[in-house]
Amino acid sequence: MSEQRVAPVAAFQPPYYAVVFTSLRTEGDAGYGETAERMGELVKDVPGFLGEDSARTPGGLAITVAYFRDLDGIEQWRTHTEHRAAKEYGRAHWYERYSLHIAKVEHSHGFERTPR
Repeated sequence: MSEQRVAPVAAFQPPYYAVVFTSLRTEGDAGYGETAERMGELVKDVPGFLGEDSARTPGGLAITVAYFRDLDGIEQWRTHTEHRAAKEYGRAHWYERYSLHIAKVEHSHGFERTPR
């Protein structure tokens, strides 16, 4: 079985913001997968949401970077009712630890190989 290939979120015209969520999970799923999928769908409806990249290391470190056009979009997502409930449940059940960083992106560019 091969893994599905994914591509990084494209570069956007700065300035915009990156929300970097780095976490170490507890053992087991306890509904995490379904909730993560639901949050991934809900955030798409937040005005100013540009996309997200996510990866997990073999040692269990997970990094998700969500991109937003402005701080208002980040605030709308932070205070979204279902997202707040998921964060509260996550602190009680899913995470050993996590950190959150918000950064202003001042430069952005990308590369894509052209087919031969």
